[in-house]
Amino acid sequence: MKNILVPVGSSKNALSHLQYAVDFAKIFGAKLFVVQVYNVYTKAGTMIKVDHIIERESLEFLNTLVSKIETKGVEVIVKTLKGKLIDTLELACKAAEVDLVLIEPRTNSIRDEVFLGKTSGKIIKQMQVPALIVPEGYSFSQPSNILMAIKSAIIKKEGVLNPLKDIKTRFNAVVDLLLVKTPYYKEGDFNVNDDLKSLVNNITKTENATTFHGVLRHYESHNPDMLCVVRRKRGFFTKKWEKNTILKKAFHSTIPVLVLSGMK
Repeated sequence: MKNILVPVGSSKNALSHLQYAVDFAKIFGAKLFVVQVYNVYTKAGTMIKVDHIIERESLEFLNTLVSKIETKGVEVIVKTLKGKLIDTLELACKAAEVDLVLIEPRTNSIRDEVFLGKTSGKIIKQMQVPALIVPEGYSFSQPSNILMAIKSAIIKKEGVLNPLKDIKTRFNAVVDLLLVKTPYYKEGDFNVNDDLKSLVNNITKTENATTFHGVLRHYESHNPDMLCVVRRKRGFFTKKWEKNTILKKAFHSTIPVLVLSGMK
């Protein structure tokens, strides 16, 4: 894991989130890209030359944030980017060969009942780069027990498990696999290939309405300090995040959540 990207909004948690990102990147010897995306909607004849003002203020904001954290020798690159959020972030990830995106649960939302705000939900739902959701105010600690919850173990994409492999290896973590049989179960979904099997210590099978319900049922018995799930077209997050936000009553995690890109 060499390059990590951190999109920054205007939340009160920005400093804590950046410090976690630095601490995480330091363990891997990774480069940290701290970015803020802005867009300007104008009418003809108005808001002339406003772009450079917003860009300057955004850059000043990011530099001020970075000046308040301990960088601990990590190379931190600050960028302001103009464009639509997802398109711009995806281009940035491709250009910088980003391995992981670190996001806050709520970037702009002030509603206490919201777990993922509109911006963070959109990033998780629409981007294909692996992401790590870091709870608000969460101080970095090395994960020792990771619970991976999936409803299908079929892997067709090459390298999809790399972020999990990197984290497991770097932190010498134990990975437990939870296979959740939902009403959409298909024959062969629980066939775990050698690549995935080599990563996990224990495999548990359960039958629940959704993958999330399976996590709730087995959370305490596994006592993980990191959760790993997979982004699918109609999978763990999609239905809940079709409006880009997700309420705490639908999903809430007090530990970091690693979201892998789709395996199929």
